Amino acid sequence: MNRFKSIAVIGTGAIGGYYGGLLQRSGQNVHFLLHSDYEHVREHGLRIDSKNGDFTLPQVNAWRTAADMPMCDLVLVALKTTANQILPEILPHVVHEHSTVLVLQNGLGSDDDVASVIGAERVIGGLCFICSGKVGPGHIHHQDFGMITLGEYRADGSAAGLTPRLKALGALLESAGIPIRMEEDLLLARWKKLVWNIPFNGLSVVKNCLTDTLMSDPETRALCRRLMEEVAAGSVACARPVETAFIDQMLDYTGSMTPYAPSMKLDYDHGRPLELEAIYGNPLRAARAAGVEMPETQKLYDQLRELSA
Repeated sequence: MNRFKSIAVIGTGAIGGYYGGLLQRSGQNVHFLLHSDYEHVREHGLRIDSKNGDFTLPQVNAWRTAADMPMCDLVLVALKTTANQILPEILPHVVHEHSTVLVLQNGLGSDDDVASVIGAERVIGGLCFICSGKVGPGHIHHQDFGMITLGEYRADGSAAGLTPRLKALGALLESAGIPIRMEEDLLLARWKKLVWNIPFNGLSVVKNCLTDTLMSDPETRALCRRLMEEVAAGSVACARPVETAFIDQMLDYTGSMTPYAPSMKLDYDHGRPLELEAIYGNPLRAARAAGVEMPETQKLYDQLRELSA
């Protein structure tokens, strides 16, 4: 039995547009909340260019305001964390008593933001390992990867295990062609994602380059490793240890991927706010509270704050 008969996508960009598009293509009833692209998508639909096959959805359920949307069984939060202050204006309109909210956001603290609005019991965290970008109105370009790691959220940070709801959500996503991994410990999964996000998002902005340049230059590759090792040290202090082998795995993945502009570089190049607190500020504060400093990460955070100012 499908417990997720209706789906809302909050934030129809590189992440929400891609995954929401796959879900609709698979036959799911999907509703998309849009802002600047509303008129275009309402008239022309969504276009997804993907390494796995291009497709177009000529007609989608496009909505300009959450107040007009139906309440849905599954809600994908795919906004940038810099917009989380508007969640209290959006989520109550689309979440009903038995809804599940999947938080497809970077960094630490985003699950807490959503839980503060609609309750911890409704929240599942989702970590996207994907190269995807919005290249025009209603036009998403998926370059590589695409896995979502899923984990149940707990307000106290404890590991929740693999619940029936988590398995049902995983099955739904897989039926739409979305590869998934289920984690018993969401907080550990978030620290693992930071191992990649902290070096490559920030350095792509500070160095003004793509991932291939960061990996091919010995100096910046070494800096990426030092940043990753700091994140791993922070994860140990926070009782969510990331193994050294995972660092090597992420470096190998990055070296093999298509030259890629991480989301923070795209945001910087287009004059949009940077997700500094979720990706840098919150992990730095969590590690410091646990007795560990992350000096290279702090330096990068300070550089990014100066640039974004």
